[in-house]
Order: sequence, then structure tokens, then C-alpha cells
Amino acid sequence: MDFALSDEQALLQQSARDFLARECPTTVVREIMGTADGYSPTLHEKMTALGWTGLVIPEQFGGQGLGMLDLAVLAEELGRAAVPGPFFATAVLGALSLAHARAAALQKQWLPRIATGQALATLAVFEAEPQLSPAGVQAKCTATRSGFRLSGTKFFVPDAHVADVIIAAFRTRGRDVAGICLFAVPRDTPGVTVRPLADVDGTRRPCEVEFQNVELPKSARLADDASGWKVLSRVADAACVVLAADSLGGSQRALEMAVEYSKTREQFGRPIGSFQAMKHMAAEMVSEIEPARSLVWYAAYAYDHEPKRAALAAAMAKARLTDIYSRTTNRAVQMHGGIGFTWEHDMQLWFKRALWNRTAFGDAVFHRERVAALGM
Repeated sequence: MDFALSDEQALLQQSARDFLARECPTTVVREIMGTADGYSPTLHEKMTALGWTGLVIPEQFGGQGLGMLDLAVLAEELGRAAVPGPFFATAVLGALSLAHARAAALQKQWLPRIATGQALATLAVFEAEPQLSPAGVQAKCTATRSGFRLSGTKFFVPDAHVADVIIAAFRTRGRDVAGICLFAVPRDTPGVTVRPLADVDGTRRPCEVEFQNVELPKSARLADDASGWKVLSRVADAACVVLAADSLGGSQRALEMAVEYSKTREQFGRPIGSFQAMKHMAAEMVSEIEPARSLVWYAAYAYDHEPKRAALAAAMAKARLTDIYSRTTNRAVQMHGGIGFTWEHDMQLWFKRALWNRTAFGDAVFHRERVAALGM
């Protein structure tokens, strides 16, 4: 089987790299990180004009209707540039939650707006015990005469402070798979309170979202308690693939920066890249990054074409790539020496992003346990 990129995917990759080099260099990344919202409407508008926010949204809703491999190719370039803002929350978590559900009215209401950049979305799953499991969803959903009443608090909700709609998971009964439903909650709904949380990675902005007796009509339910967890599982696998691809791009960029620095920085009258210890670190980085690329591409392929193996492939990619990202950025910082630990140097952007990627949607330990369970 040929896992090389198609001509269209190669063009997407190169055009994305050229665009981000021009429109989102590290000076722009730092500028956006310094804003109150950590979000640039101008950059998001330009990305929308390229069709990126609607990449995997079905064509009937104004998107491009492309596959997960196309999204992974783009995510690699976004990670390479450490692009800040709500793209991951909107174009991956929010868009796919809506796309995988069977609520036609809500899809028609939100997906075209996401595809055209008129609306931002996010997904609220995790609570006080941040488990990526049915038992972790304990926020309550109670049926009323006119609809539903929602109560509970969600944590680590990406970019909820700028989202127009929050796709949130609530429980109607029990603690298992059955009983979890999804709702599309406009952020300005009475009873919804969003509080930004402090985080190590300035390119993403996690939030706490509190639902205090939020009243919603029946039309706001995106997935009922028989299908809610199925939708969430599918979206979580997509998040793992995209974060793995983001980690791949970030790892490659960190390697390139470290190698370039080692060619110009001199000690004892010669470039530090000529020292054996530096060569070993660079070689170890390359030996991990290159084989991992096929793991990401296969996970993206399996998501669309091998549903029985999609969850296993996504878990493998997430565990492996986020570990590689953390090790690569750590080695890159060491190769830079003291300057690599400073705020003034750009390496800290990728070092901190690697920490976020490593824990988001389950760390490596969690996903290796999934691999063990799914592989049996």
C-alpha cells in the first residue's frame, strides 16, 4: 500500500508552509500570545479564506469534504509554526462533533458558519477528574417540559472564551456509556459562565465552563444518551490524530532549529555541532521523528477507511508522537544551552506546546493502556 501523499496533499502541505512562514512567523505568534484572548481574528479570517476551517466539513454544509489525512497534513504545518488560536477547538473538536452527530438542524445552523469563519466552536468534556472515559462525564442533564436543564462544570475547554457555541457532554443516568448526551450551547446562554485558566502553553487557552441550571430547548440536543458517547469517542480519536500530527510538525521544527544553532554557535574555536555529544542528540531526534511520520499518516488513513482499527491507530499515534515531541524539544533546549531556557528565545514556544500536547485528550500512559486493551 502506498502511503505517499497525493499531489493535492503535497500542494496543501507546501502552500500551508509558505502561508504560515509569511503570515505567522514567531513575531506574530508572540504578538497573538500577548493579547487578552490569544486569538487573531485577522489570521483566522485568512485561514478561513484558504478553506482550512471547513477542510473536513461536508460539502453540503459549505466545507471541502476532505479526509483526516488532509487535516493531518495541515495540522503538521500548524504545529511546525506553533500557530496560536482556536483552530483546533473549532475546525477539529467543534466541527467534527457536529459533523458526526445526526442533528440536521444544528448542523445546518452551525457548520456553514464554522466553514466560512463566521462562528467559532469548541468541545467541553473533561470535569474535575479529567478522564477520557464515560465515567468522567458527571455533569447533569435533566429533562423538563420544554427541553432540558444542564448543571455542572467543565474544565480544560479549549478557547471557550471566544467560542460562539460550546458542544458539551452531560449525563442523564448511570456512570457507563449509556446516559451521555451532547448539546450545542451558545456561549451567551443565561447560566453559562466561562473563565480562562492559566496554562503553560500560550498558544492555546483552556477554560473552565460552568453551567448553572442552563435551560435549553429540545432542539439544542446534538446527540441523545444512546449515541452521545459514540460521537465523543469518534471526535476524541480525531483529536488524537491531529495532536499527533501537530507534534510531528513541532518536532521537526525543533530539530531544524537545534541543528541550525549548532552550526553557528562556537565553543573552543569551533561550531558546537562538531562535538560528538551534539551529533548523538541530533541523530537520536532524527531516528525518532522520521519513522513516526508513517504512524501519523496511517492513523489518519484508518480514521476514514478502517473504522475497526481507527481507535487503536489513533491511540498509538498520540502516545508515540507526543512522547517524541517532548523528548525532541527537551534535547533541542539542551543543544541551545542556556539561551534555550529563556523567554527571549523562540524554542520555548515549542517546548511548552509539547507539554500541552502530551496531556491533552489523554497522556501517553493512558493511550498505551488503550493500545493494550484494543489490541487484545
